[in-house]
Amino acid sequence: MSNENISETPTTVGTAEQQDNDLFAHGDGLYWTCEYEKAKEYFQIALNQPSISLLDEVRCYSSLGAVNTKLQNYKEALSNYNRQLDILLQLKISNINEADIAKCCMSIGMVYWLMHDYAQAIYSNNQALAALSTDNQAFDLTSNIYKNLANLHTKLNEFDLALTYFGKALEIDRQHLREDHLKFGQTYANIGTLYYSKQDFKQALNYFLKARETWLKSLPMSHMYMESMEKTIRTVQSKLVIPNIPSNSRWASNGVTVAGGHERGNATTQLCNPYGLFIYDDQTMIIADSGNHRIIEWKMDEKNGYIVAGDNSPGNRLDQLNWPTDVIIEKETDSLIICDRGNQRVVRWPCHKATAQGEIIVSDINCFGLTMDDQKYLYVSDTDNHEVRRYKIGDKNGTIIAGGHGKGDGLNQLNYPTYIFVDRQQTLYVSDHDNHRVMKWNKDGNEGIVVAGGRGKGETLTQLSFPNGLFVDTLGTIYVADSWNHRVMRWSDEAKQGTVIVGGNSWGGETNQLHFPTSLSFDRHGNLYIVDQLNYRVQRFSIE
Repeated sequence: MSNENISETPTTVGTAEQQDNDLFAHGDGLYWTCEYEKAKEYFQIALNQPSISLLDEVRCYSSLGAVNTKLQNYKEALSNYNRQLDILLQLKISNINEADIAKCCMSIGMVYWLMHDYAQAIYSNNQALAALSTDNQAFDLTSNIYKNLANLHTKLNEFDLALTYFGKALEIDRQHLREDHLKFGQTYANIGTLYYSKQDFKQALNYFLKARETWLKSLPMSHMYMESMEKTIRTVQSKLVIPNIPSNSRWASNGVTVAGGHERGNATTQLCNPYGLFIYDDQTMIIADSGNHRIIEWKMDEKNGYIVAGDNSPGNRLDQLNWPTDVIIEKETDSLIICDRGNQRVVRWPCHKATAQGEIIVSDINCFGLTMDDQKYLYVSDTDNHEVRRYKIGDKNGTIIAGGHGKGDGLNQLNYPTYIFVDRQQTLYVSDHDNHRVMKWNKDGNEGIVVAGGRGKGETLTQLSFPNGLFVDTLGTIYVADSWNHRVMRWSDEAKQGTVIVGGNSWGGETNQLHFPTSLSFDRHGNLYIVDQLNYRVQRFSIE
């Protein structure tokens, strides 16, 4: 997630600009060049000077506190800062004001934060707040204290109190800062982190998007803040997969074409025998455009797609693909992971970068479908070996977790597995294509359970015919592309038969028809997207 650390306080060593006229310039220089042990030695020598003034003694303890914090000598740092605070509170020193006392308390709070003693950190920040009078002009300091308290209460899951403090900080900042100030972006990011901790992913996304919008006013997309925020946003968007759909939900009988639909071809307005589909941020589709040997990105409501991998021609170079059948996004690395079926490999291809080629992460596998779980394990179906393997990224061999007992229709066997889905409990669902069924394999299970179909090839409500793409909600309801029946079916948990939710009107190209649907996905509103392969299009069916 985005940076949620306690606000930095200025009660450390002098800044680089201050060094020229500062008695402690050499020690400051050592600090800013990260030579902390040498800086510590310097400040200790300075502290032991017999002629040192009280002001310089205060400064020494402050600097030693900062150095020991960097060295993770937290007990020493607390001792230094507390000694500094004692001098500030007990002695009447000219040029010392409320802000200096508040900054020292904030520094103590920062050390407790790093020690994960959040209660003490809150106490110290409240001390800092109490040190400032109501008419104090240190607006920036007061705002930082409120943000510290908000972040600390977030750590303790005291979300309502945290939101109150964030509100107070924003009120101060809006009075004294321009609306495009970077601090607004950081505060929005921290509020997003709060909502993420509450698992309110919709609100988290709203605030992360506000942070990005604010930073975009003054930062380039290549800035580390922007790159980090883009990854954070994609992580949150992945959590916004609809948790379940009410069992009585209905979809429009007529679909709307959202990609392709201009006959078969390789123009950026066209698709050719598309297979896999991945939707992110409710605005963008990533399509495995198999017959064009490419991966194409398609924004909602746009007429053209944008090629992000492959070059329209089959090949086995690293800048080429050969009949890709599935694609997912690995959000942490901002990469596409592609089932490059014709080349018998899985490749990773960076997103949004001027990179003309991918890298092989799994080789010598007749892959078809891909998925990834919350632990970042990659799952790959192998149609020739009739199995599904799980890979830790970097692992070349993987572990068989479904099938692997030869071709067959036993409960421990698969027959040409295609698309797969894994839930948060690492339960695996497999479209067992040539067995005309969907199988459920519990984590570490030795055999699967038939959860849809399994009564031979057919078109009754108890049957499937060469199933492909599937999705499973948290209630265990299965949605499957029943390819040769040209329909999408829903099977409730433990149901003996399914219901047709889209298609089933024989094959064709009308808006209420499908022709060999291969993959499906939902957006967070429950709208259904289907790769309508032999109509060379992606159809959206709106939830009613």
